[in-house]
Amino acid sequence: MERRTLKTFGLFATAAIITTFSACQNKEAKTTDTTKKADSTTAAPVSEKIVFVNSDSLLTKYGYYKDLKVKFESKTKSAQAEMQSKGQAFQREVAQYQQAQPTLSADQRKSTEERLARKQQELQAYQQNAGGALQQEQATENEKLYDKVALYLKGYAKEKGYKMVLTYSKGNSAILYADENLDVTSEVLKGLNEDYNKSKK
Repeated sequence: MERRTLKTFGLFATAAIITTFSACQNKEAKTTDTTKKADSTTAAPVSEKIVFVNSDSLLTKYGYYKDLKVKFESKTKSAQAEMQSKGQAFQREVAQYQQAQPTLSADQRKSTEERLARKQQELQAYQQNAGGALQQEQATENEKLYDKVALYLKGYAKEKGYKMVLTYSKGNSAILYADENLDVTSEVLKGLNEDYNKSKK
């Protein structure tokens, strides 16, 4: 990557985030007397209450993320093209001044150089502001994306009775090993895309 402000949209830079969802509330055992007993025989094993999703697959196959990526790639190209156009126009003005400089009076040279200096400063300020605005918009959309996934997983975990949902990303994860049966990425992805497709109608 070159400059972050005008390059390809990247999301979930830190994929090894552990997100805990309190999915199960304490349940009181029903008894016929005043003594309450916990039914330990029906408790699910700890491993069945912890699952994980592959954030790499989740993002690349999540419709909302894919549409967002296309949107920002288009904005990036547009911003690059506009900056290039403004830069080329400024360079043409500089070249024209250099050609005409020998025929100009001292006052004309001074006023032209001052004008070009102001234009250069304005161009630099525009570049910084445009890049900063795009970066801020990306950050806002990143947060929306995270919130969408987190909100869905909260409901998903509650429905399934999971205590914790972890994220896994190859080469950047806190999970060194996990049983493949604990990978719920496909199921989560299906639900996320169904919700997103409904929201577009």
